[in-house]
Amino acid sequence: MTNQREEAGAASGPLSGVKVIDITAVLMGPSATQMLADLGADVIKIEPPGGDATRKIGPGGDERMGPIFLGVNRNKRSMVLNLKEAAGREVLLRLVADADVLTYNVRPAAMQRLGLTYEVLSEINPRLVYVGMFGFSQKGRYGPSPAFDDLIQAATAMPSAMAASVDGTPRFVPINLVDRSVGLYAFGVIASALYARSRTGKGQRVDVPMFETMVPYLLGDHLYGQKFVPGRGEYGYPRLLSSARRPFRTKDAYVCCVIYQDHHWKAFLEILGMSDMLVNDPRLKSITSRTNHADELNAFVEKHLAQKTTAEWRELLKSADIPVFPVHTFETLLQDGHLEDIGFFRHEEVPGLGAIRETAVPSEWHGTPPTGYRPPPRIGQHSVEVLRELGYDDAQIGTFLAAGVTAESPSHAAAAAATPQDAAPL
Repeated sequence: MTNQREEAGAASGPLSGVKVIDITAVLMGPSATQMLADLGADVIKIEPPGGDATRKIGPGGDERMGPIFLGVNRNKRSMVLNLKEAAGREVLLRLVADADVLTYNVRPAAMQRLGLTYEVLSEINPRLVYVGMFGFSQKGRYGPSPAFDDLIQAATAMPSAMAASVDGTPRFVPINLVDRSVGLYAFGVIASALYARSRTGKGQRVDVPMFETMVPYLLGDHLYGQKFVPGRGEYGYPRLLSSARRPFRTKDAYVCCVIYQDHHWKAFLEILGMSDMLVNDPRLKSITSRTNHADELNAFVEKHLAQKTTAEWRELLKSADIPVFPVHTFETLLQDGHLEDIGFFRHEEVPGLGAIRETAVPSEWHGTPPTGYRPPPRIGQHSVEVLRELGYDDAQIGTFLAAGVTAESPSHAAAAAATPQDAAPL
């Protein structure tokens, strides 16, 4: 595909014109800033000389362009800055002067050591929205502690919920649920802070702690009877904790069907020729009674679904307006017909790396649609470009490169050496 954004030199979309200084790494922060970049923000990813750690994970890691990194860093520019050096810090302060947002996901104490607190940066730019993503609120005893996805899953009882619903063994959810969820929440927080600034003219500091963000995720479902004071029942939403709540085996595969509301059960029992159960079985009396007997009723559904093929059930249940879907694998998800209809997956060329699979921006904008595409950057790919935008001349940039204050990707350094003096800068 044509790289419209690289050619035009500017993004479009609802956040076009917003400048984001992104001092985040790994997954949580980069996922938030990729959402901003997808909607048109100019996200300048600040990386240490060694680069984001996820660059080295998985195939392509030897080139520091691994799949986890590629998944959360498109539409950004990469600039290497050694923030432990005074010159690197000074470059960052110059970047902050006209930035709209600065994001980070190290612990606040690290920003303090670098001299990059909100108090310092807001003196330079009072309109700055300064957003930190880290483990715990700084007001509590866990404040100084490090945190990763698995740790916050454990802290919010997710493995215990998995144990209750499976085989009694605590397990982590097999996706980076916390990092991605907190990143999504941080994206909304940043957009909200920008809206507040549009009304007040002032920026602000916002903390987005992982633990406190995820506690309502878990308790929203599983506080259940203990939502009341005094309690009116036990912890745990029985429908979600049912050991039988899983895709159902059919004659030839697995299917998910949600037989949940009154009309779902009426339609399903009509298909089975067992409509009299609605009157005769007290478990089916209401959604409350069905919830209390979730294990038994899921087992009932499972027994009957095993008697027909997935295709047969899909046709029968769709006709009855019961939500139904076959269980995808990773491979078949890429072949999904609906996603093919809307062009959700596409191949994009990354210079020096080859083609990668990309997903579409999931929101569909009818007034300010984001257009164009910038491939995930090589480490330091835009260092020189950004320094020139800040007003540094070639001699100063050369000094920064020689001193290790910044760096540029080897491929771009070679291109620069071959570029005539009167050509446009990288």
